[in-house]
Amino acid sequence: PPPTTPPPTTGACRVGYTVNAWNNGLTASVTITNTGTAAVNGWSLTFTLPSGQRITGGWNAQYSPTSGAVTARNVSYNATLAPNTSVDIGFQATHEGDTGKPSSFALNGATCSVV
Repeated sequence: PPPTTPPPTTGACRVGYTVNAWNNGLTASVTITNTGTAAVNGWSLTFTLPSGQRITGGWNAQYSPTSGAVTARNVSYNATLAPNTSVDIGFQATHEGDTGKPSSFALNGATCSVV
């Protein structure tokens, strides 16, 4: 029989992403949920913003860089994500017409499911 390709693996995380857009600005609310059985101590969420979006400020995470492939890192008060808990982060950004969301997210390198 021909070899089978295993399905892509995902990490024990889920990301919810909601955009509120206007003229040339937007806010994005991001919920990161630890769906695993172990606590995550210190986290970074990576994602790529659509072309033309640039972060101008954020909350509950440190964002770097402000466009392209972005990493959001925990701040002191939300570094630990216990199993079955979530953290809400977000940012304000400018855009040049594309208010879409990133196509994928990874928590500490593991791909998250997106809802």
